[in-house]
Amino acid sequence: MTAVDRSTNNVGVLCGIGAYLAWGMFPAFFGLLAPAGAVEILAHRVLWTLLLMLLLLAVLGKLGTLRGLGLRTWALVAAASAAIAVNWGTYIYGVTSGRVVETALGYFINPLVSVLFGVLFFRERLYRAQIAALLLATVAVVVITVDYGRPPIIALTLALSFALYGVIKKIVPLDPRTSLTGEGVVAVPFALGYLLFLTATGTGTFLTEGPGHAFLLVSAGLVTAVPLLLFGAAAQRVPLATLGMLQYLTPSLQMAWGVLVLHEAMPASRWIGFSLIWVALVIYSADALRRAHRAPRRVLVDDVDVDR
Repeated sequence: MTAVDRSTNNVGVLCGIGAYLAWGMFPAFFGLLAPAGAVEILAHRVLWTLLLMLLLLAVLGKLGTLRGLGLRTWALVAAASAAIAVNWGTYIYGVTSGRVVETALGYFINPLVSVLFGVLFFRERLYRAQIAALLLATVAVVVITVDYGRPPIIALTLALSFALYGVIKKIVPLDPRTSLTGEGVVAVPFALGYLLFLTATGTGTFLTEGPGHAFLLVSAGLVTAVPLLLFGAAAQRVPLATLGMLQYLTPSLQMAWGVLVLHEAMPASRWIGFSLIWVALVIYSADALRRAHRAPRRVLVDDVDVDR
């Protein structure tokens, strides 16, 4: 590796760390948006993220890519929009209802669910290490279900919705920036309609809780866009295997916030369940790294899924 390559790689790693650190701090940010409800926060996030993405596409000269899309492409974009709306809404609800640890569990499980979906939807081969990881994850979910006295619905919804979103993004014939903007175009009528309804009924918080609160709701778009841009820069500079290892920073930080800052309950049985998930992820990650070193190195930029 030349000095230029090392410098590029270092910048990419820093960008990747920045993206995952930002995502890991989402519980702190969304916790500041009370008394806004989860759906109101989601609507603002959709609205302001779309405006920023439209501005970004305009600056890049790619605004015209949204014109002339076929019906099938728009149908896929709409499906992706629905999946990410469920994911975003569930996450916001989990944070605002004091279940940050459970949201972290969802993102720990997500890579393993994505492997399972790869088998189901794309007939990808399932290797022995992956089978072992999936079995361990299943046992972990059973243990955590017994601990909670109910299935971890928030965690499972987050993992399933984001894995499904990844499946759809894999077949959408658009680059991530254009796709995310299209998803916002589909979702914004619902978001704007809901915000207008809140304003008309006097139940919204945007105009009633002071300029600081309004600023925080508007900044949801920036908070969404910045880590996406950092991740995009990282994806151009470092191997996906490296990004795959960095991704665990996010749920680790979220879990730490839930346990250390919010003091959410973590009985021994729950620690056992999480430990099983972590063992499963070690098995899965070690196998992924081994296969990445064996395969020819490829640089993927536009096909990287960067939406969170």
